[in-house]
This record gives sequence, structure tokens and C-alpha cells, in this order.
Amino acid sequence: MIKRESTCCFTGHRTIPLSEVQIIEKSLELLIVELVGQNINCFICGGALGFDMLAAEAVLKLKNKYQHIQLFLALPCKNQSKGWSSKEKEAYEYIIESADNVHYTSELYYRGCMHARNRYMVDNSAVCICYKRKQTGGTAYTVEYAAKKGLKIIEI
Repeated sequence: MIKRESTCCFTGHRTIPLSEVQIIEKSLELLIVELVGQNINCFICGGALGFDMLAAEAVLKLKNKYQHIQLFLALPCKNQSKGWSSKEKEAYEYIIESADNVHYTSELYYRGCMHARNRYMVDNSAVCICYKRKQTGGTAYTVEYAAKKGLKIIEI
């Protein structure tokens, strides 16, 4: 069961410049540790390529030190990884297997299932960590929705 007041969600772009990956990874680790110190112990990731995968991997890495934190996956559909490379699918399956809980907003893909997933994450969180470089698209929509819902927004 998710407790909104102790939960953080992540949202960000699927494509990340290679030059920014290490900075994002380090920033995620520092922010997660800081939030754990503020009694945030559940982290919701959407499981998409790019920022979502980096965020999930950061939570899993920190679970070694902070055993009480949880990785909760909110996935848009069971066939989200259709069309991904075998390497991407392997990383995705590892994250699913390592997660404490997995919630699917839909069995199969439909137009709007990504937005449903994003709203679910925001509706169940108090904090949103984002990697947003564009003013349009799913990440911008999610950050705007989080702001309307009163979440604390932390930009990387």
C-alpha cells in the first residue's frame, strides 16, 4: 500500500544526451538519499527507457544501503517493451523482477495509457523528481499535473 506523504515519483525524457547520463545518475542518488532522510521511502517509476530506467536503477542501488526503501513500478501496459532492443528488454525485466511492487494501468497499450500511468504516479506521490528539457510532451504534462496537485517538484 502506497502512502502518498512518503512517496516520490519520477518523470523524464526517454532520450538523454550521453554527456548528461553520469550527472543525472549522481543527482538521482543524492536526491534519493536526501529524501530518505525526510521520511520518503517509496519511489514510483514508470519503467520507460531513459530517465525512468536511470531512476529505477538508482533506487535499486540504494536499497543495498537503505533496505526499508521500496521501488514501485507503475507501468502503462504489459507490452510496454514491445519494439525495444534485447539489451533494453533485459534491463527492463531485471527492474521488474527487482521491484517491490508492479502496477499496470492497462493490460494492453492504448492511446492515453501513458498519461494514465503518469497521473497514477502523481496522484500517489508527495514529491516529483523530474528531468525536463522541453515544454511539450509527456514529461512536461506530468510536471504540470504534479504542480497542480501540489507536489514538491525537484528538477535535475
